[in-house]
Amino acid sequence: MRKGHLKIFFGYAAGVGKTYSMLVAAREAKVLGRDVVIGYVEPHDRAQTLALMEGLEALPKRQYQENGVAVEEFDLDGALARDPDLILVDEMAHTNASSSRHHKRYKDIEELLNAGIDVYTTVNVQHLESLNDTIAAITTVRVRERILDSSFDEADQVELVDIEPEELLERMKAGKIYAPAQAMQAMDNFFTLDHLRALREIALRRCAERVSRLQGASAPKGDEHILVCLSSSPSNERIIRTAARMAAAFKARFSAVYVQRDDEEWRGQENEKRLENHKRLAQQLGARIETLYGEDIAEQIATFSRLSHVTKIVLGRSAVSKPRFFPSPTLTERLIGQAPDLDVYIIPDKAGYKAQKKKLFRVMKPTRALLKSVLILAFVTIAGLALEMSGFPKTAILTTYVLGVLFASTLSASAFNGLVTSLVAVLLFNFAFTPPRYSFHALHAGDFLTLALMFAAALLTSRMAQKIRSSAESAARSAFKTKVLLETNQ
Repeated sequence: MRKGHLKIFFGYAAGVGKTYSMLVAAREAKVLGRDVVIGYVEPHDRAQTLALMEGLEALPKRQYQENGVAVEEFDLDGALARDPDLILVDEMAHTNASSSRHHKRYKDIEELLNAGIDVYTTVNVQHLESLNDTIAAITTVRVRERILDSSFDEADQVELVDIEPEELLERMKAGKIYAPAQAMQAMDNFFTLDHLRALREIALRRCAERVSRLQGASAPKGDEHILVCLSSSPSNERIIRTAARMAAAFKARFSAVYVQRDDEEWRGQENEKRLENHKRLAQQLGARIETLYGEDIAEQIATFSRLSHVTKIVLGRSAVSKPRFFPSPTLTERLIGQAPDLDVYIIPDKAGYKAQKKKLFRVMKPTRALLKSVLILAFVTIAGLALEMSGFPKTAILTTYVLGVLFASTLSASAFNGLVTSLVAVLLFNFAFTPPRYSFHALHAGDFLTLALMFAAALLTSRMAQKIRSSAESAARSAFKTKVLLETNQ
């Protein structure tokens, strides 16, 4: 069975005439004797669109319940059973009801194509994955329904449906696209003249890029190799899309690297899920995913880049840096120092500027782990007083404090909590057991040495406890992934 052909009617905004042009092409195909049916067309109550639908067979829509509300969706099974020569499925980027077989409509279209059915569909430029951040920056509107660029580039034919932005606004004012009240709201937000001109330019350029990609598809890859760094940061999606556009422009190999450390403190269900989504996005945009292991992120990336002949690195930078008395070199500075022959592109996180600024100046609230540490140190101090009354030497009391710090560190994976606990333990021992009593002064040089050794021992045990905790978590995750791989292999 041959695979069906896909034709996309492509525009820069709603109302340019994509659905109208699709219906005109469908009627022409029907005149030529082709078996044409309408799978799903959204007429938007436009008279011209409704008139073109007359005389074309329309498949019944399937009814679904979404949050207690009845919705109509494209009936994929009905279309496969009807098996037409050509089917019209509007709005390729549409998100289906949760009970549908496929989450996205472009997956429905892929199944139709695999069944040998030709498909006509429509897409706007803002629905392309790689352009999502660019268009959001222009229009301040984040489009949630998106398709992969590969679905667009691999289409057999793309027809650009284009009209002047001024003409589109006239159609909007005349009520030919939306109802008057909705049209006025749209023209005040998304449908401004500047926005439409920018979107039109992006759509024209994207079509030209598609032609260039098709002409160069059979050509061998160039010497360029672009590497993007993955993280769980919400802004990492923008960095991945930027790197993917660079790889397409340079016709370069594309890799995405994530460096996993044992002492990562970001771990949590939300961050883990976001990281997996970023890996999936990079893979969908054509990247080869690599996971490295090591404490020094810059060293791991530099070593991988040398071995893989990477020529350009794309990574993110926070718009706000944490104030420090003794600032340490940033990841970018260390990476440039270890790989001076590579081009490093820094993508700032403009979207997270306000959130980070608020976070920096927000008053820190005591965490549950810190409160537990306070209770443990209070108990250790009481135990130390009891040991002193029983005649035990200071070394026994000192050991009790070290054990308390170790126990507190096992309850928290935070290095900050271990540092504070160690410092407070030293101060408490000095205050309660070092003469002069109940003061923070030490009279003898030996007491200073004791306090210094205790502080070092407390920090060391805290660090070791965190290492053990992180290693246990890493081992558990590795064991789970190995189990999944084994089951899949079987």
